[in-house]
Amino acid sequence: MYRVVSLAAALTFAIAAAAAAAAAAAAAAWQGHAGNAQHTAIAATPAQNLSRILWKTPIDLDPQIQNGDLLIHYGSPVITVADTVILPVKTGKAGGYRIEARDHASGATIWTLTSDYQPPAHGWTPSYSPVLTLQNRLYFAGVGGVIRFREAPDHKTGTMGSVAFYGNAAYRANPTAYNRALHISTPLTADAAGNIYFGFTAVGAPGKLVSGIARVGADGSGTWAGAAKAAGDATITEVQTNCAPAVSRDQKTIYVAVSTGANGFTGYLVGLDAATLKPKYKVRLKEPSNGRDAVLNDDSSASPTIGPDGDVFMGVQSDTLPGFHNGRGWLLHFNATLSDIGTPGSFGWDDTASVVPATAVPSYKGGSHYLLMTKYNNYAGIGTGNGHNEIAILDPHAAELDAYSPTKVRVMKEVLTIAGPTPFPGGKPGQTYEWCINTAAVDPATGSVFVPSEDGHLYRWNLKTNRFSQHILLNAPRGEAYTPTVVGPDGTVYAINNATLYAVGK
Repeated sequence: MYRVVSLAAALTFAIAAAAAAAAAAAAAAWQGHAGNAQHTAIAATPAQNLSRILWKTPIDLDPQIQNGDLLIHYGSPVITVADTVILPVKTGKAGGYRIEARDHASGATIWTLTSDYQPPAHGWTPSYSPVLTLQNRLYFAGVGGVIRFREAPDHKTGTMGSVAFYGNAAYRANPTAYNRALHISTPLTADAAGNIYFGFTAVGAPGKLVSGIARVGADGSGTWAGAAKAAGDATITEVQTNCAPAVSRDQKTIYVAVSTGANGFTGYLVGLDAATLKPKYKVRLKEPSNGRDAVLNDDSSASPTIGPDGDVFMGVQSDTLPGFHNGRGWLLHFNATLSDIGTPGSFGWDDTASVVPATAVPSYKGGSHYLLMTKYNNYAGIGTGNGHNEIAILDPHAAELDAYSPTKVRVMKEVLTIAGPTPFPGGKPGQTYEWCINTAAVDPATGSVFVPSEDGHLYRWNLKTNRFSQHILLNAPRGEAYTPTVVGPDGTVYAINNATLYAVGK
């Protein structure tokens, strides 16, 4: 499918980009997962050169390595416009967390807070990701589905508070039961007005609480909707773990994936009213090559991305047949009402796509005003996968035949691709280390994307030359679940490798 992009669409993009830049300048340089409520991962300021490691700090005090791999989704740092870096830190073997605020220049600790949060039942450890509102209030998850917040995050002290989305009085009346039954299961997302959204699980919860999505208003009010009600399907049991809700650009709709959970891990992308969480839109998530249900894997970190034209992109796992599509999954593509299915991308199972302004890629001559950056691994030993692991810039409005599908599927056209530069020891010919990305920061000012690899390096992908123009060694190679990159307001680049956050710059 090729969608014609009109002058009106171009104007919409320009207005949206200006509004996003203004909002970012208001109070938050990097709000949370993928940078903002639309998950575009676009940096507001030019990134520094990757010349040296400015400082580093552990973000896991007891990392659990299994067969050489670190199967943990680490949460994104958030950064205030005053350049305070706020980190979620795992403190125990299976749980236990704290929040640290650090000086951007030295890494010195400004303040710390302990969180009593415990993750839901899981395979790979889920992401623990706080969020910073544009009003400069920091929210982070606690135990029992309780959300805690701190004012004045740039200062050593600040007013604290907490909100249970089902009612503070209910929580106070039976904290033991709620602590046992309720677990926040996704990163937190904040809209422009300071309301926040997140998924939660409820197993044997008091009252009529069932797993679903919750909203905590900036005024302290709370509401929630069960996942089954959101989808209009009684077989749906949960919000997909790690799926950070996304907010439409007009702030009226919340998008999130819901699934049958352990009963097959299939489901829907739903659009809910941002004020009431009443259902507005839904679409069954399907495998593009054969029409079977796609898989919504709770070990994935895929979340919806909202394009400048309002289109919605969501990564899913492929059909469950062994080796199907080389385990790459798909980046599904919908319009804002989820009523029109666009061309899918040929990778998506564990990635939140980043938005790239077309102007950042001088060689691009197509008709789209924005492109998408995704991971593009081709896993060795899965199907016909040869381990030639790439990252890609894709045109969401142009198509080509997929090179990896057993049927003739048309997928987003590749604009640029580049393979990992480091051969995998003992691998197949051409096999490289995998890209360990759950969301990659895009710097339009320099035409760069920042990507960490399991080879232990952080790379600057120069979109003007399609080369890795800079790189820096962070740590020894490590197989791991996927991590974010972030760009701060002074251009410092932040990346996670082997349970450590690195601040990199000139």
